[in-house]
Amino acid sequence: MRLFVAIAPPPAVLDELDALVEPLRARRRDLRWTSREAWHVTLAFLGQVDETAAARLLPRLERAAARHQQMRLAFVGAGAFPAATRANVLWSGLSGDRRALARLAESVAAGARRAGAPPPDKGRRFQPHLTLARCRMPADVTGLVAALDGYQGQPWTADRVHLVRSRLGARQHPRYTSLASWPLGTPPNTGPDPGPDPGAGTGRVTTTG
Repeated sequence: MRLFVAIAPPPAVLDELDALVEPLRARRRDLRWTSREAWHVTLAFLGQVDETAAARLLPRLERAAARHQQMRLAFVGAGAFPAATRANVLWSGLSGDRRALARLAESVAAGARRAGAPPPDKGRRFQPHLTLARCRMPADVTGLVAALDGYQGQPWTADRVHLVRSRLGARQHPRYTSLASWPLGTPPNTGPDPGPDPGAGTGRVTTTG
């Protein structure tokens, strides 16, 4: 199975970003734009994992999630890997509790290694992002990065970790299925209840296309 571990932003947050990106898609039809239904923030890409290692992985991910608290994040701006002038990937970045997110990613990767499913990109610095588009060949996306430069999305709460299976569809677009998910811990209440948070919610990674 081709697996990765991710967090799923809430639908309202993805709708906001999708509305911003939609006019840009028409400007650059040479890019392979990702679909809003498949958007997620990857904590660790595991690649091909056999069933034995996958079974060992489940309790380790559950323990990793329990050791970390929910965190506040927001999508902000854009960038590209490896560079905007020769991009393979166009992405939106994240602001907020980035240190907490990095610590969660470290715990997930450590659990995967102990389960026998080590991430193939070990040693690479964790760069939290949401992939907006991929380039068939290295492309200059400086105009797109500039168009998204001032974007500051609404804050949202990351409250669960998902183990996701990726399958290539008929047109080589991946299909994602959430195999399991585990809640992050709830932070202690240090003040009065601020009321409902319009940016919070429960997102789904599971898609059909």
